[in-house]
Amino acid sequence: MELVIGRVAKSHGIRGELAVDIRTDDPEERFAVGTVLHGRKPREQKLTSYTVEAAREHSGRLLLRLKGIDDRTAADAIRGTLFIVDTADLPPSDDPDEFYDHELEGLAVRLVDGTPVGSVNEVLHSAAGELLSVRPEGQKSGEILIPFVAAIVTSVSVADGVIEIDPPEGLLNPE
Repeated sequence: MELVIGRVAKSHGIRGELAVDIRTDDPEERFAVGTVLHGRKPREQKLTSYTVEAAREHSGRLLLRLKGIDDRTAADAIRGTLFIVDTADLPPSDDPDEFYDHELEGLAVRLVDGTPVGSVNEVLHSAAGELLSVRPEGQKSGEILIPFVAAIVTSVSVADGVIEIDPPEGLLNPE
């Protein structure tokens, strides 16, 4: 399974630098000089390999120079590219409270009293933090957004396939 670690947001300057939105907790390792990144455009299957020549932080984004991307035109051509890693290549987390997105997707969500809420469709990363996009129980469409914070998500058991939540009033039925 693929895990997105970054997305090319835009070109930066005229020498081919790329502004990358980081989607990993370990950008220093994932985007280290000499690392070979695998990227693809959204909704495409073809992977392209890129070698990191330089990386630096700038205004909350990572600025990358990749081998072969030497000017603004080349940088603009790969705008939107998703950098991915294969989840089989990832080490298990030592922290029981840290999860990869793919580990949460598909888990059943229920209230602390056992009432089913739905299942995790996707983990969304926003400026305000992570959100669980939950497909409501018994529905083929629709979405409930649940902040992935300790005050609401009381337990996560990947082994049992269950996330228990204790939502504030109105979160599940915003009417």
